[in-house]
Amino acid sequence: MFKRISLLILLFTATLANAQDGPWTLQKTIQYALENNIDIKQNVLNERLAALQLQQSKLSQLPNASINTDVGRSYGRSVDPTTNLFINQGYSFFGLNGNVDVLLFGWFQKRSTIAQNNLLNKAATADLDQLKDDVSLNVATAFLRILMTKEQITIQEGQLLYSNKQKDQTKSFVESGRSPDLDLAQMEAQVATDSSAYYTAIANYQQAILDMKAIMNFDIAAPFDVIAPQVEDLPLNEISSVNPEDVYLSAQNHFGSVKSSQLKLDAAKKGLDVNKGALYPQLSATGQFGTNYASTLKELTSANITGSQPNGDFISVNNQVVPVLTPTYDYLTRTTPFGSQFSNNFRHTYALTLSVPLFNGWNTRTAISRSKIDIASKNYALESTKLKLKQDVYKAYYDAKVSVQKYYASKKADEASERAYNYAQQRYELGLMNAVELLTTQNNSLKAKSEALSAKYDMVFKLKVIDYYLGKEIKL
Repeated sequence: MFKRISLLILLFTATLANAQDGPWTLQKTIQYALENNIDIKQNVLNERLAALQLQQSKLSQLPNASINTDVGRSYGRSVDPTTNLFINQGYSFFGLNGNVDVLLFGWFQKRSTIAQNNLLNKAATADLDQLKDDVSLNVATAFLRILMTKEQITIQEGQLLYSNKQKDQTKSFVESGRSPDLDLAQMEAQVATDSSAYYTAIANYQQAILDMKAIMNFDIAAPFDVIAPQVEDLPLNEISSVNPEDVYLSAQNHFGSVKSSQLKLDAAKKGLDVNKGALYPQLSATGQFGTNYASTLKELTSANITGSQPNGDFISVNNQVVPVLTPTYDYLTRTTPFGSQFSNNFRHTYALTLSVPLFNGWNTRTAISRSKIDIASKNYALESTKLKLKQDVYKAYYDAKVSVQKYYASKKADEASERAYNYAQQRYELGLMNAVELLTTQNNSLKAKSEALSAKYDMVFKLKVIDYYLGKEIKL
């Protein structure tokens, strides 16, 4: 069994040695997560949408222009587009129309909309910054968990190796008659327990790696290992000189969640201005042009007088009534050319339009009331964000102070348990202590080591949380 465990240890160590791109530092891990985290990528899209919305609101100040054209053929009774007379024949037609609208004055609605979208764009950026800070802290948490579980493997590995050594020693004691068979059975049970703890430590380490890869959006199948910094070199006394209110004020000034809530409140106020603007008149200028062609429009190409004929009227000439004659012609026609019709039929108009809102089913007034409610809601959201931030800061501050004291206490307990275990081991080798007493002391020492390890990384994490609220770079 010991050989199988040793082989597993060698394989596990080889896996760590072949980690992709070598061991990862905390800064490198955070940078990778900021560039690849799925939530961050999603929020980048939200920021881009907000920027597009702002750009569109700015471009909406430009005039609206359009050109329409139609071409086709008409059959049966219809209106000739060139003469506006009814005809009963088929003809081909083509038309071209254009329109330009310019809003001259809209009671600053467009400007208020631009200001509102500008604030919402900044709020989206603040939300993205906050998410990046949160992801950085989550990466630091996962990084410390990897370090802790990795050290836990080392502790359990050493414990397992020593338990096997004790088992072999106890076996020699039993064979020499110095110890009863019960001691060997208890030592074998301890080896099995330590083996289980060792495998559990490996599983915890692998799970910590998977959690980190999920945050980073890293290839699950790729190897990954981290560089263990010297966390013992952290300045532990700094926490005693930190005031929680100062930490809160610092966090309030740079936290993206607070900035976003404030910007959304300001945007809601601009939204109220937008809806109020709908109560006032709007002045716009309009220009239109158009022309058309129809195959029914004819023009004269030649004409010759061929004679005359009575037209049915009579006049008196020298006391004689004679019929009135009109000349008769022989003439040729053709369809008026396309270019001539487009030039001759061209028309354009210009107008100023004043639109005065009188009544629209109370929609504008309702929108104004909604905006006021939205402002109140955003104001409560801002206060709630500040209150939660203050609660989190004070809790993080007190947790950090307690974690430092807990670290010192667990460190002393570990040192004392280690000395007690060394004494117990010497007494056992001299035959002054049985296996049960030795295993009890050994388990107490192992428990103290685990608690000291947990306390160390818990303290490091909680000190990093204070740096997070102070706006410092998260590093080890």
